[in-house]
Amino acid sequence: QVQLVESGGGLVQAGGSLKLSCAASGLTFSWYNMAWFRQAPGKATEFVAAIGWRGGSTYYADSVQGRVTISRENAKATVYLQMNSLKVEDTAVYYCAADRTTAPALLITDGEYKYWGQGTQVTVSS
Repeated sequence: QVQLVESGGGLVQAGGSLKLSCAASGLTFSWYNMAWFRQAPGKATEFVAAIGWRGGSTYYADSVQGRVTISRENAKATVYLQMNSLKVEDTAVYYCAADRTTAPALLITDGEYKYWGQGTQVTVSS
C-alpha cells in the first residue's frame, strides 16, 4: 500500500522558517510527480508547490513564490518544502500529494493527485 507521511510542522513566529518533509513508501518514488497543498480553516484546498519526477521542473503558487522551495531526494523517497519569511496567512494544514500525470499543467490541480498524506499543521503567530 502507498503511504505518504508528512513531518516538520509546528508553531513559528512570523518571519521565521520551517522545513517540511514527506516520506513516501509503497510506490516507485522516481516515477511520481510530487506536490504540496494546504488548507486553512474554512477555505478550499490551495496549491503551494509541485515538482516533476525529473526534479528539474518546479511550480509555485503566486502567494508563496520567492519564499518557498520544493525539492526531492529520490534515493530517500522524500520530498521537502523549505518555507522562509513565513506569514500569518501561511497558517494551514499542509498536505503532501503524489501522482503519475505527465501533463505539467495538471501538477497544480489537487483533483489530479491520487495519493495524499495525513497532513501536518503549520501555525504562524504574529
